[in-house]
Amino acid sequence: MEYDGILLGMGNPLLDISAVVDQDFLNKYDIKPNNAILAEDKHLPMYDEMSAKPTVEYIAGGATQNSIRVAQWMLPFPGATSYMGSVGKDKYGEEMKKNAKDAGVNVHYYEDETAPTGTCAVCVLDGERSLVANLSAANCYKVDHLKKPENWALVEKAKFYYIAGFFLTVSPESIQLVAEHAAANNKIFLMNLSAPFICEFFRDPQEKALPYMDFVFGNETEARTFSKVHGWETDNVEEIALKISQWPKASGTHKRITVITQGADPVVVAEDGKVKLFPVIPLPKEKLVDTNGAGDAFVGGFLSQLVQGKPIADCVRAGCYASNVIIQRSGCTYPEKPDFA
Repeated sequence: MEYDGILLGMGNPLLDISAVVDQDFLNKYDIKPNNAILAEDKHLPMYDEMSAKPTVEYIAGGATQNSIRVAQWMLPFPGATSYMGSVGKDKYGEEMKKNAKDAGVNVHYYEDETAPTGTCAVCVLDGERSLVANLSAANCYKVDHLKKPENWALVEKAKFYYIAGFFLTVSPESIQLVAEHAAANNKIFLMNLSAPFICEFFRDPQEKALPYMDFVFGNETEARTFSKVHGWETDNVEEIALKISQWPKASGTHKRITVITQGADPVVVAEDGKVKLFPVIPLPKEKLVDTNGAGDAFVGGFLSQLVQGKPIADCVRAGCYASNVIIQRSGCTYPEKPDFA
């Protein structure tokens, strides 16, 4: 099996500005715990306020980029992953490039001259994270960049494509192009529900991409929002996972598998009209540092085994391992070498 460039991710590269905050800070900026939203004008002052905190950390992030970095970390093959997205021509963009290259990911960023590199405020309170993304340059990705021969070559080389739902807010056209290529060439296309607001306010582009998805990831809150938006009148995560897996497909080559994480509760996997539950690795509360990147890490671990042709149970086990490592550290970071057998 040729692993060079086997996995391609596309998404919104963001520099995470991560700091521990208190409840007053969340109230001041009208932020719900454990949620992910796009920044409005009222949120803009919070980035400087967080940067001034003594505990602040800067980490290359963005949901898809996190997953791709984790997958590369867990893969024993250098150069197995590539990633595209838009950054600004500034020091944060340079920092991101260096960070991704150090992680072994082959990044082909579109560099926007007009907007600064996107940032994401990661507000950590009692180990739970709330995300407020200021997309800036990440919002400027153009399908023309994808169509450039040197970038489309990455699409042709890859056999697996992973895109977080957040990218639906930026370039649904790029998603569609890659999705159609995957379907036409028997390749595997994977997406994530990513956040309740994606299911609510980007329903049309999400539904357009859904028939192409061979795997759908999400957490229990996103799954329940998806159910509500589609009038399914059920809060049962297992039922919802099953219904998503049975959504019509654009190509019959691969069945759809839905994978829903539920924090400390078992992972729900729906395929072939059946649901399986997989326990997660228990973690004592005092070992939890923060949940930022837990879902991204789960997907990264899952992908690391999927591209090697491992069974779904192994993919889930790797996902649980990766997220367990990440939540014991600040941000989506990991030790030098994985310890996954």
